[in-house]
Amino acid sequence: MNQTSLIVIYFFYGLAFFSMGLLVAMEGGRSTDARLRMALRPLAGFGLVHAAHEWLEMFRLMGHFSDLFSAIFPMIALSILAFSFLSLAAFGSYLVLGTESTWRVSLIIPLALEAVWVYGLLAFKGTYAADDVYRVADVWTRYSIAIPAGLLAATGLIVQQRAFRRAGLVSFGRDSLWASVAFGWYSLVGQIVTAPSVLPPSTFLNSEWFFDIFGFPIQLLRAVTAIFASVFVIRFLRAFQVESDRKIAELQEARLHESRERESLRAELFRKVVAAQEAERQRIARDLHDETGQSLTAIGMGLRGLSDEYKKRRGQTDTLSELQALTSDALRELQRIISDLRPAHLDDLGLSATLRWYTSRLQEITQLTIKVDITGEEHALDEPVKIAIFRIIQEALNNIIKHSRASSVRVNLEYKEKSAHILVRDNGIGFNMDAIQNRIGRTSLGLAGMAERAALLGGTVEIHSRPNYGTEVEAVIPYNMAGKEAK
Repeated sequence: MNQTSLIVIYFFYGLAFFSMGLLVAMEGGRSTDARLRMALRPLAGFGLVHAAHEWLEMFRLMGHFSDLFSAIFPMIALSILAFSFLSLAAFGSYLVLGTESTWRVSLIIPLALEAVWVYGLLAFKGTYAADDVYRVADVWTRYSIAIPAGLLAATGLIVQQRAFRRAGLVSFGRDSLWASVAFGWYSLVGQIVTAPSVLPPSTFLNSEWFFDIFGFPIQLLRAVTAIFASVFVIRFLRAFQVESDRKIAELQEARLHESRERESLRAELFRKVVAAQEAERQRIARDLHDETGQSLTAIGMGLRGLSDEYKKRRGQTDTLSELQALTSDALRELQRIISDLRPAHLDDLGLSATLRWYTSRLQEITQLTIKVDITGEEHALDEPVKIAIFRIIQEALNNIIKHSRASSVRVNLEYKEKSAHILVRDNGIGFNMDAIQNRIGRTSLGLAGMAERAALLGGTVEIHSRPNYGTEVEAVIPYNMAGKEAK
């Protein structure tokens, strides 16, 4: 075979291992498996160093070396070849032994191969003539180091294939298995067929015999198996990206789960707070009605009796009338506070009637015109839903009274099949939504309270406003979510 073809073969032979070594060096540290991460370091060294050996052979054939370098070239090439295969042996040893406690022990295998190799070189130096020593040394290097190293690498890749399968990375396990096959052919066939020498069995099982039988040089077989091995090693390096993506996905899932748990705990805490507030409102309203209200009523009746008894004494009658009027005002204010705390109508008459009663009361004590439109068939609502709808409308009306300077309000409550739709619209001065959202105050907390009540039942609250436009509060409260909360 002509030298030009061998030069091309050596070029691609070296390029395959160089590419593999470079990519392994760049990507090997990303593995989450400490065993594989440790093993890939010597594999990167093998790829880069062995590529240097093949390219040196290419340059030698091209005649680029000086006479001085040509004289020492066999020794340099032999050292590089031995070091590269010792690195491959270390790679296979790390994968085969596989546990952290045996990593140091795994170094014994390449050291033992090196000891056998050195012993053989010393023995051959005194056995063969000087002209045959370097060729015998090359053959011995392949017999004593390259073949065991290739078989170790193939075995280690089979072990790694099983590790990939256990991790659920089946496709990368197949890549590892094919890389094992390629290294097996590279060692058993590619290295047992050497250059002709006086060292058996290279006396007959050599490159000349191979070329006569198959019609192409053994270097081509080595190059092809090297390309296959490199391709499949590079392919399973993609597993590190998959592992990284999986870790990121697991971390994101963990954060999402943690966020959901926090949200669930927050919702549960808010539900308990709302329930406690409603219970306390109900207790206070009941106590005020039963005790303070009755006391004020009794005082009013007593003052009325005194007024009748002393009506002939005009000065005292005026004083008693004033006291009676103050008592009546205090009683009406107390009744308003009680109804705000917990309207009894909500339990007795239902939501729709309570809203009409409540808005009519507000009209009596304010200058506000309130129109209430209730459409759809009122469902048998759970207690949390009734309270949430009433409190949202109540909070919206309180905000209008306190801040909007509105003259009229429209309250729409629509019962749909699965949810209640609320719309409270005023003709007030409105406000800047961005400013309110960035401000911490009573108003913003009130708006947040409406949103919290709706969100607790799986609903939503949206507020639309701008200066000189008025304000719209829209809320949707689903019935199905409410049933679940009530339980």
